[in-house]
Amino acid sequence: MPLKRASRGRTKGGKGSSGTIQCTNCGCTVPKDKAKKVTSRLNLVEHTLAKELRAQGAYIASPMVLKWYCISCAIHFKILKIRSADSRRDRGKLR
Repeated sequence: MPLKRASRGRTKGGKGSSGTIQCTNCGCTVPKDKAKKVTSRLNLVEHTLAKELRAQGAYIASPMVLKWYCISCAIHFKILKIRSADSRRDRGKLR
């Protein structure tokens, strides 16, 4: 039977089993190499206030937030696009 994806949807290669994580949105348990990792910055101060404070020379920290999504949530939040069978075969363009 032919494979739909050569990687079977994972990035683990031949390293055996990988750890599991929970999806940030739905809480589903997903293998770490199959989940989609999204990093974003968290704004602790409003934009207009931050602009004024930076003009006065203040440093405003914006911590990085790490989120893991399962495939279905990543598609729902438009982090991933559904590709046609022809574009799945094309290894050059991944997104």
